[in-house]
Amino acid sequence: MRRDPNLRVEAFPLSTVQRWLQAVVVHPGEILEALASSEAEREVPSSDLAALVKPSRSLTPEERVDIYHGMYLLRMEEALASDYPATKHFLGAQAFGELVRDYVRRYPSRSYTLNRLGDHLPQFFLDEPGRRHAPFLHDLASAELAVSQAFDAEESPKLTAESLQAIPPQAWDSATLQPTAAFRLLRSRYAVLPHLESEKRGLPSPAPVRKASFLVVYRRDFSVYQMGLTRGEFALLDDLAGGVPLGQAVARAAARLKKAEGEKKVFAWFRTWVAEGMFASVACGPSRSKGSTSA
Repeated sequence: MRRDPNLRVEAFPLSTVQRWLQAVVVHPGEILEALASSEAEREVPSSDLAALVKPSRSLTPEERVDIYHGMYLLRMEEALASDYPATKHFLGAQAFGELVRDYVRRYPSRSYTLNRLGDHLPQFFLDEPGRRHAPFLHDLASAELAVSQAFDAEESPKLTAESLQAIPPQAWDSATLQPTAAFRLLRSRYAVLPHLESEKRGLPSPAPVRKASFLVVYRRDFSVYQMGLTRGEFALLDDLAGGVPLGQAVARAAARLKKAEGEKKVFAWFRTWVAEGMFASVACGPSRSKGSTSA
């Protein structure tokens, strides 16, 4: 940590000053609240602030420390904006900044890194249902969190057409599929894909539309993609990702279509998903227990 000439570190051990400054800088809320927090008071009592920080001609010691405090808040805003660009695009810069201040009060940073600072943003909108557009923002933030998680997920092997062709025909009914680590499946009450796309294209964010929507997020060739799904496609993917044997999952999906060509359509979906790299492996044997991955 670089020593600030405006800090009178001679009056305090350097390690004490470092711990105090960190406690003040990362504390949510106003600077006076940060200075009076138990973490900061334990290192340097707020009554001794003038013994540590020199005033200037125009700034009090509190105002000088607030510069560092405010810079950290801006850094947290930047971190959240990188993970939730469509949310910021919908709200606008000013409202997004206000959201970040409210959010970090409830979910302050507890790590040396800000990489996972925004993990609780979908929950934050559930915590505050009275906030304007809270249900829609929960769904949009859930989709953006899935994108962030897919981007950071470990690399998985990809199921290939050659691997599928090597499976004996009699084994298909009991075959189960394992999705890649970057696979995320979401069901939402609002249409969120138009908002993700409008942010990417720099177009005005549309008004929220309440409509049951289904989305799969996955990574291919180091890029993250989002694909809208029909209700039938979602149900089949949910079955497959949850460990339902392929034969049973396909039969269910074909029955839901209620058409003679249902099974043919279902296998066309399946081929598309395999080609997109959503699955890591296939196994023949006892099925795993089903568990929905929908958000």
